[in-house]
Amino acid sequence: MASEGYAHPEFLVETEWLESHLGDGDLRILDCTVFLHPLPGGDMRAESGRTAYEQGHIPGAVFADLIDDLSDPDSRLRFTLPSASRFAEAMSRYGVGEGTRIVLYSTNTPQWAARVWWMLRKFGFDDAAVLNGGWKKWMMEGRPTSTEPASYPPARFVARPRPGLFVDKDAVRQSMTDGDKIIVNALTLEQHRGTGGNDYGRAGHIPGSVCVPTRSLLDPETDCFLPAPELRAIFAEAGVTGDRPVITYCGGGIAASGDALALALIGIENVAVYDASLQEWAKDEALPMEIG
Repeated sequence: MASEGYAHPEFLVETEWLESHLGDGDLRILDCTVFLHPLPGGDMRAESGRTAYEQGHIPGAVFADLIDDLSDPDSRLRFTLPSASRFAEAMSRYGVGEGTRIVLYSTNTPQWAARVWWMLRKFGFDDAAVLNGGWKKWMMEGRPTSTEPASYPPARFVARPRPGLFVDKDAVRQSMTDGDKIIVNALTLEQHRGTGGNDYGRAGHIPGSVCVPTRSLLDPETDCFLPAPELRAIFAEAGVTGDRPVITYCGGGIAASGDALALALIGIENVAVYDASLQEWAKDEALPMEIG
């Protein structure tokens, strides 16, 4: 099995398992899809995945709105971590609470599901898993789909925030000075080097950071996470071995959550996501950027 060797295989579920449990009364399936469209000048436009959800989703799944429900509406940045009360209110409406378990998926890339998984972890909810391969593998295998709207009975989600799972720019800047953490860029190697792709205002990367693209952690045919030995080898090649705490970042804390999930799968758990990532850092001329 692909999950063999993971320190925490329970952080993923396989498509076979999900299809056989679609009727479980305690199961909550959340479609977390968002689409990003590059704009001239190095920015992005975020598009809700709700229309795609309405055109087809896993039977019983409800749409989890990362743009409106699960981000801070008062932030000038995209996808900023919402308050505990806002997150709890949304999850309660989605039917998530004590005695439920969640499977998260997205239609384009697993990083959106990973983002919601990481936020659930932040707010103290551990009975959640990401669908390995997501919608891509589900469709490849010819599993059932639905266009019928779905809902779950309202629940009461109690947020129990945990420290340390998200950090801000001051923590990143301090770690650069202290050298006590390893900073990991989850964007592409071209974006890291500043030679291609979206530059979020200034090209390049946070000085001293290493690059482990989220896409490199996935099987390109199925979107499944690679087996544990391959994940460990990829991270180890970049110097990420678990001997130092890790901060992951990307453009807006989304791909960074994919890296964070992969690290958790292989047992490296002293990990934090830089929530604002380069959409904040690269636009602040007072903060250093590095090319190459």
